[in-house]
Amino acid sequence: MVLAYLGQKFLWRIVDFLRHWYVRSAKLYSNYVLDRLHDFDKVLAWKITLKNLFTPLYKDYTFAGYVLGFFLRAVRILVASVFYAIVFFAAVALYIIWLLIPPVLVAVFLGVFHV
Repeated sequence: MVLAYLGQKFLWRIVDFLRHWYVRSAKLYSNYVLDRLHDFDKVLAWKITLKNLFTPLYKDYTFAGYVLGFFLRAVRILVASVFYAIVFFAAVALYIIWLLIPPVLVAVFLGVFHV
């Protein structure tokens, strides 16, 4: 009876740990990354720049204003997109490392890998 209880508690703790490590951390980390991307957008203004891509810069409605406005905004969108991609892929890589920590520790403990 006691062994059954301890076995049940042991398995419940393992399941609870896995739920905490994988499910809860995914929610927290994705919210954190999305919040940081939102903070970056306050500086980089990707959406607003894309919305105003074809409007002239500083309301200069000459040909040069349209050309310079389009060119400078297109460069800004490109730079912001590259920055967002770098941040996103770095966050994904970091999270994959986070996900691999328990299996690697179990594999090291079982002697699959030698550290």
